[in-house]
Amino acid sequence: MTRWALATLGALLVLGIATVAVARFFGKSGSRASVVASIAAHWLGAYVLWSFAGGLAVTSGVLSTYYSAPFAAIGILGALWQYQTHVRWGRERALAVFVSVQLAWLVWVLSQNGMFPVGW
Repeated sequence: MTRWALATLGALLVLGIATVAVARFFGKSGSRASVVASIAAHWLGAYVLWSFAGGLAVTSGVLSTYYSAPFAAIGILGALWQYQTHVRWGRERALAVFVSVQLAWLVWVLSQNGMFPVGW
């Protein structure tokens, strides 16, 4: 288990470094290609972390079920929405989109596992 955790952490660090290098290669900070690379890194990292945390939560008994496939579809749509927001209104609002989708996914996962009262 520890080897997998360290391997996952190492892979995320390498992926982050590679993404920064690709973003720098495509142009100056803030160029459209750099924004696309940054947003792709955000969502890929979120998918990996949600899958990892969901798997650990199911294994430890905190959650009864966790399905990562729906998050992949939501991540693609969220990335498109984040890119459009970044182009139209700027980085801060685009990051708000990213965080909002993450919080909505958290509420969805918790509700799927009965963490909220029935009348909620």
